[in-house]
Amino acid sequence: MASSSKSPATEVEVGDLTVRVSNPDRVYFPELGLTKLDLVNYYLAVGDGIVRALRERPCMLHRFPDGLAGDKVHQKRVPHGAPPWLETVRVKFPRYNRHADELCVTKPADVIWAVQMSTVEFHPWNSRRADTEKPDEWRIDLDPMPDCPYDRVRQVAAVARTVLDDLGIAGYPKTSGGRGLHIYVRIEPNWGFGDVRRAALAFAREVERRAPDDVTTTWWRKDRDPSKLFVDYNQNARDHTIASAYSVRGVPTATVSTPVTWAEIPDADPRDFTIQTVPARFAELGDLHATIDDKAHSLEQLLEWAERDEKAGLEGPADAESAS
Repeated sequence: MASSSKSPATEVEVGDLTVRVSNPDRVYFPELGLTKLDLVNYYLAVGDGIVRALRERPCMLHRFPDGLAGDKVHQKRVPHGAPPWLETVRVKFPRYNRHADELCVTKPADVIWAVQMSTVEFHPWNSRRADTEKPDEWRIDLDPMPDCPYDRVRQVAAVARTVLDDLGIAGYPKTSGGRGLHIYVRIEPNWGFGDVRRAALAFAREVERRAPDDVTTTWWRKDRDPSKLFVDYNQNARDHTIASAYSVRGVPTATVSTPVTWAEIPDADPRDFTIQTVPARFAELGDLHATIDDKAHSLEQLLEWAERDEKAGLEGPADAESAS
């Protein structure tokens, strides 16, 4: 654990590297009195977990240079002057004919460097450096509408798990750090973003068929029932990212997007998983997503469902650039 002194900076040993942390006493979470150094120590405590969640992925950073009391900065590009040991991955944005060299985490020091740069949240792509155009992670985002109670989120998670079981697919759940739940699935990197998104929509529609009173897949937000849960398949679109496992969220209560077991979901309150509670939980349970890389699943069955739905006249995924 790093400690601060009266100097304007402190040095943190991370593995065999040293990261200089400036302004360690700057308050990042005013309601809790938590500082930049508290954030550093949190990420050190869950180092194996956050590195596993980010490893080899292009990663967008949500920075708060003045803490939560100031503005949030969405940063894709690693700035000039980064240490030579920091790795990046180049991603292209064909629509704008541009590219960005984004952070590519391979070790805990990369995470602490990002925190030094005032990062609170880590938002990785669902593809890796070996081929950024072929996702290896399918993300199921259970996104409650404004009037949807959390009990409904729990119920839909159980339905989603049943559909995954029927497909012979292992899903790894986590809290979103907000009001929702995420389920991550490791997939074979054999399909582009478009097909992964088609598969995700086919899955969402199957969950909706089994729980029509609880779930919507309606694309336009204004057309959704505000009491239902939206299964957000668009989180699998290219360059769409969500907070990783073990990412702190930039909210006053410093909640954490936390891996949970399926058995915990019926009773767990996502507000209980915070920067102050997750380190002890991690020390006791380890990383509940530690085995996510053990098996990569095929999307063939889901793509057959997608083709069936499309032949039946159901619309395919809406344009990813359209805001939901």
